[in-house]
Amino acid sequence: MRFVIVGYGRVGARTAQILDSEGHEVSIVELDPEKVKKAVADGFNAIEGDGEEERRLLEAGLPDADAIGALSGDLNVNFAACMIAKSYGCRTVLRIDEDYREEIYKKYAADVDEIIYPERVGAAGAKNALLGGDLNVLADLTENLTAATVDVPVGSPHVGSRVVELQLPGDARVYAHGHAHEEMDVPMPATTIEAGDQLAVIAEQATLDAVNDYLRGSA
Repeated sequence: MRFVIVGYGRVGARTAQILDSEGHEVSIVELDPEKVKKAVADGFNAIEGDGEEERRLLEAGLPDADAIGALSGDLNVNFAACMIAKSYGCRTVLRIDEDYREEIYKKYAADVDEIIYPERVGAAGAKNALLGGDLNVLADLTENLTAATVDVPVGSPHVGSRVVELQLPGDARVYAHGHAHEEMDVPMPATTIEAGDQLAVIAEQATLDAVNDYLRGSA
């Protein structure tokens, strides 16, 4: 598959590297010349320019791309890139900061295929969103990381808290959340936890017991 990544910061670079390691074709659009040099040194076709300029996206091969990951730190650039890509029939993945209000989230979510919160999801979630796959594909990102679903028990001290406020042990991160008997999705900033909720967590296998203890309040 072919992908265009806008932004070669921490998340953009790692996402590109993961996709490349799996045999996908990746091109980069980046405004910072130093980051462009790094992308080239990392073996990528990198275009120096603004991700909201159509001509730069075309130089990166947008017409032949399966999806675009707008992963820069500038929401306006990311959204503009997605809207341009949408006109070429690409899958659109938009980076948004986790502290945006729910109404802002909904405004952008209506126009793109997927929204990610890099602060919570990171490159694993970005890669998964670009491929349009399910949570299970995350388990193959590294030998040490795994994806698991954990339950929030009745009596958990975290009931009533926002999902984004959880401070999971170690390097564990919440990828998705769902209320009981509902489908799981990336939680919005205002999403609160209820007893019986499920959390999809990315963590080292050895950390999962500690995650369960944390949710029970016994950590």
